Amino acid sequence: MPGAEFQAAKSVFMGAIGVVHNAALATPAFEASPKHGYSRAMRPDRLNPLFVAADSLKGVGTGLARPLERLGLTRVKDFAYHLPDRFVTRRAVADLDQASVGENVVVGLTPVEYRSSAGRGPFRVLAADEAGNVCAITYFGRNTGWARKALPLGEKRWIAGRLDQYGQMLQIVHPDHVSDESGLALGQLVEPVYPLSEGLTQGRLAALVHQALERMPDLPEWIEPGLADKMQWPLWRDALELAHRSEHAAARDRLAYDELLANSLALMLVRRDNRARAGTPLHGDGSLRGKLKLPFGLTGAQSRAVREIEGDLAQPSPMLRLLQGDVGSGKTVVALEAMLLAVEAGTQAALLAPTEILARQHHETLTRMAAGTGATIALLTGRDKGRARESILMGLLDGSIQIVVGTHAIFQDAVAYKNLALVVIDEQHRFGVGQRLMLTQKGRRAPHCLAMTATPIPRTLTLAQYGEMDVSRLDEMPPGRQPIDTRVVAIERLGDVIGAIGRHLESGSQAYWVCPMVREQENEDLAAAEARYAELKARFGDSVVLVHGQLKGEVKDAAMERFASGAARLLVATTVIEVGVDVPNATLMVIEQAERFGLAQLHQLRGRVGRGEGKSTCLLLRGEALSETARERLALMRETQDGFRLAEEDLRLRGGGELLGTRQSGDTPFRVASLEQIQKLLPLAHDDARLLIERDGGLTGERGEAARLLLYLFERDWGVQLLRGG
Repeated sequence: MPGAEFQAAKSVFMGAIGVVHNAALATPAFEASPKHGYSRAMRPDRLNPLFVAADSLKGVGTGLARPLERLGLTRVKDFAYHLPDRFVTRRAVADLDQASVGENVVVGLTPVEYRSSAGRGPFRVLAADEAGNVCAITYFGRNTGWARKALPLGEKRWIAGRLDQYGQMLQIVHPDHVSDESGLALGQLVEPVYPLSEGLTQGRLAALVHQALERMPDLPEWIEPGLADKMQWPLWRDALELAHRSEHAAARDRLAYDELLANSLALMLVRRDNRARAGTPLHGDGSLRGKLKLPFGLTGAQSRAVREIEGDLAQPSPMLRLLQGDVGSGKTVVALEAMLLAVEAGTQAALLAPTEILARQHHETLTRMAAGTGATIALLTGRDKGRARESILMGLLDGSIQIVVGTHAIFQDAVAYKNLALVVIDEQHRFGVGQRLMLTQKGRRAPHCLAMTATPIPRTLTLAQYGEMDVSRLDEMPPGRQPIDTRVVAIERLGDVIGAIGRHLESGSQAYWVCPMVREQENEDLAAAEARYAELKARFGDSVVLVHGQLKGEVKDAAMERFASGAARLLVATTVIEVGVDVPNATLMVIEQAERFGLAQLHQLRGRVGRGEGKSTCLLLRGEALSETARERLALMRETQDGFRLAEEDLRLRGGGELLGTRQSGDTPFRVASLEQIQKLLPLAHDDARLLIERDGGLTGERGEAARLLLYLFERDWGVQLLRGG
């Protein structure tokens, strides 16, 4: 592609990096961003008020910026889509005789006496209702001035809160609202409860949401009219209002459907655009693949995947296929077969890895496996400088390097290929659609693309996350793969576990210790990696290293390299080691507070061991109190090592809650739609998107123009950019 054309393509696709398959979908990928080549003018003007920064709302200053940012609330539209977790429903009563203990009420009370307790005891305001019943309004904390001001003696106030009983006295502890007007109090009979972060209150956040909703414009309808009528869904703006006002299932479903429709439509546009591109049919003669000397023959699943890939590569339109394979299922062998086929056809192949460590591991593995084939394989990362880098660049340009393995460095401007025809992307979920599309601009024609992931995905969610791709599954394990001895150990035996770690290290083996968070926080009892690292380092000295996501890249890489080389024996980490670490000598994994993790994430972490010939063990350290779901989850980990089964069980156990890891919705590509809604509404959205493209003219016409707005609203605008002239 000529330089000017490539720069234009880069400007389009850089803005989309990480938008779909990345968990952090709240990132404003299309805000004014000169370095990404984007400008606000590309977004329809009528949507611009929704993307204005949060500090445009009244009351948002520097003090609120950090807590809002932690919730992903950085723009006006983020507040509109920050839906309540639940609602508090209160009942207005004339006096306390009409109320029940444990009920949320609104009642008029007149303060008659202040009672202070010695030391750190509570401050109570005794107040009487119209019938003479006395209730204590109780506050904990030293600052009683606010309570005295809000509840002056002899002046009636309307109190909203939960009625409880302490001894023989009724009480309301820390009332939700105190008002001197009955109308204001009665307006709180149904009140949303929002997800919060430290530094935010329900009242402050509710006020910001209210401001945001007032700024929402009226937008044309993008849902097929017959479907909207059948489902009895409100209009978009009305749905936003209703979802913040009460438990309105139809409004919630409509907003979730919008998100699913935007995603389905964008992925279909990617798929359609890919099929319309001119690719390079690849036909190998088997001359290189026949020289591969593998320790084991291909499994049935591997052979099936290779045949599917061969069929795709022979087509004139570029392949777009996802290879799903459990940890240790042999994805790398399948990828190598595909890359060697490309070389046999006289072209080049590239393998993109998310981290330099993983890129180096892949380079070593591929070089070893392909040693007898004669294929030239090079490694290119951001660390390569000077003559070494120039030599690699020249080899790619003149074709003497047939396969290149690297990080994002392999699609930088200075990297040109003689004839790149196949791109393999490892750990696809670490890259966005736009990042993949940008790499495919490097070939003379659109290269074939094989994406790989070791993250098990339930079949019900594959369409949602990878709807633009054909899918191959490696659901068999190669022979010789040893099962990992998985045990559940109570946290009370922590001392025994640390002792076992010591004996393990003395034997010459290495180990992992995983914690659910970086450092301890107030009111949290989660294990912190930094504290555990300090304890283990004091015990085992410099053989212990620490890795977590908040470390600088060079510090993290240095620690990982020490561990990979064997200089360090024990790696303490958070879940950053979930993928991409291959140290065969590491045969012991300790996961602290394992009940906090999802099944799929536990399985991914466990997959860091069992990669060599030695027997491996995974210890799941559990806390004292376990829910029934947590018990079943840990039992399943002991029972099976089938990642696909665990992914399906994870979905069943968690239902509408979190899927992977410890977060709620951040591990699906959706902010609004719950897992339950994905399962229920995604087929409808998929069919609706297909009809819009195949029958209704795509993004032209009245509904098509509305669908464009939908794509921009949910930041799937890369789907718009793929349209010729879009």
